[in-house]
Amino acid sequence: MIRGGMRVMIRPDSRANRPAIEIADILRRHGDTYRRDHAGHLGRVERRVMSAIVACRTEALGGHMEACDVCGTTRVAYNSCRNRHCPKCQGPARAAWLAAREADLLPVPYFHVVFTLPAPIAAIAFQNKAIVYAILFKAAAEAMSTLAANPRRLGAGTGFVAVLHTWGRR
Repeated sequence: MIRGGMRVMIRPDSRANRPAIEIADILRRHGDTYRRDHAGHLGRVERRVMSAIVACRTEALGGHMEACDVCGTTRVAYNSCRNRHCPKCQGPARAAWLAAREADLLPVPYFHVVFTLPAPIAAIAFQNKAIVYAILFKAAAEAMSTLAANPRRLGAGTGFVAVLHTWGRR
């Protein structure tokens, strides 16, 4: 391939670890339809995340040349979007975060508990994120503490890590 007057050799294995399909591939194919069909429920932030994921590590964000000092092979390396929601950019950070959380675990049983907002309240949360999610976290903490303190249940104090997931399964 010729780029900017320079012959660029791209190793055939440079994308060997790429999954067969990525979220960016799905967004490229169906993103416009999804944005149109869900226009009333997608905010500016969600649209920007979708655009960042599509542009990540493509010509759209520019790039630079990488060269091997030993064999002289060069290749184009496209810039990443650095969006905190991008699976390409945040994969290593997520793995490090999970490893750090696993290192903090005590040798006791753990439970995964999910608190879900009903659709009408989720619609309100879309317009009032900080207020509604603060109420949700406070209610969840009170519910967990009350249930755990009940001697018929656990009879103990608890601690927990709460994570907010704002994108549903649909």
